[in-house]
Amino acid sequence: MRITDIETHVLLAPNYDASKTSSAQDSFVVVVHTDEGISGVGESDLNPWIARACVEAPGTHTMSLGIKNLLLDQDPLDIEQLWRRVYIGTAMDGRRGAVIHALGAVDMALWDIKGKALGKPVYELLGGHARESVTPYASLQPSGESFEVYRDSLIEWALRAKELGFRAVKAEVTLNGPYAHNNLSESYDRHTEIIARVRKAIGPEIALMVDVQYMWNDFDAAISVVRDWKEFDLFFLETPIWVDNLDEYAKLHEAAPMKIAMGEWLATRFEFEEAMERGKLDVVQPDVGRVGGLTEAKVVCDMARERGRLVVPHCWKTGISVSATAHLAFVTPICPYIEYLPPQICEETLRRELVEEDLQMLDGVISRPTKPGLGIELDRAALQRFSVK
Repeated sequence: MRITDIETHVLLAPNYDASKTSSAQDSFVVVVHTDEGISGVGESDLNPWIARACVEAPGTHTMSLGIKNLLLDQDPLDIEQLWRRVYIGTAMDGRRGAVIHALGAVDMALWDIKGKALGKPVYELLGGHARESVTPYASLQPSGESFEVYRDSLIEWALRAKELGFRAVKAEVTLNGPYAHNNLSESYDRHTEIIARVRKAIGPEIALMVDVQYMWNDFDAAISVVRDWKEFDLFFLETPIWVDNLDEYAKLHEAAPMKIAMGEWLATRFEFEEAMERGKLDVVQPDVGRVGGLTEAKVVCDMARERGRLVVPHCWKTGISVSATAHLAFVTPICPYIEYLPPQICEETLRRELVEEDLQMLDGVISRPTKPGLGIELDRAALQRFSVK
């Protein structure tokens, strides 16, 4: 079997809102084709126009090539070797960042091909399942132009998630800092008020996580607020400090009354190693596409297990990434939850319309998928409808 083409798609929801910090409004999707008629689908979470260039750009020498140049006519089943081939062949284009994120989409598609070729779900090829089910958490992103509307929107989404049977939810509570919702600027006691209201709405039996989207610059600013959140019994606090300030993360690990999580923007095992060793993260959050695909994500999960950390993958994308994330979780015993953007409680057009996934939540858990590959059905009409130049 040989790779004959890598088809790239820049997708954009027609109702996107450029003021939102929501990458579920666009996507980068690849379809890898082979000479035996088996195709695989992959996705990554980055600027899709940049990603397309990383795949399609030509090059003039052996260490600055586009991903497509490196993979045409190669055996798609030799995935680990192909990953290394691309990593070396694009080294001068960037051993982290956009090139690796784009490689993640292609790597995901290669695992989809391999599963289809061998008639097995991807998790079986990654090492076999470590559990019979995984627990998704509902990822809640509120809307609104004022504090009151934002607060009430989040509470409404949380109640809807509880009604649907979720055993865990994550609340975005970002009313200050570089990614403040709609440029709102609210005092930190109002953040505390929202978390208190969400906890009251869902009750003590549902796990609660909070994402503040890099709201503070350092340990001192963060701990002055989050020390008061102990009463809410948070499972973790996500991205409290800017991603590069690993020494500040280490201080927060020592003092915070909850586990600290980060990793959505990191690429390759090397960045995660530094985050775990220097930043002392309690929970690592590899995004399957961004980290470099399922191949690299599995390595990161193994590294976390060796260090006694937990893995809760990031996934704010369509059913392609959701399915890949679930397959990763089934082979990762230290993964208590996966991020889940359920169509029933989101307004994201691409999430609702692009693919049909082989995942069903019953009694708050997702059982092992059974279809070969990633187990998704790509809606080709939707793919064309959302594709842009």
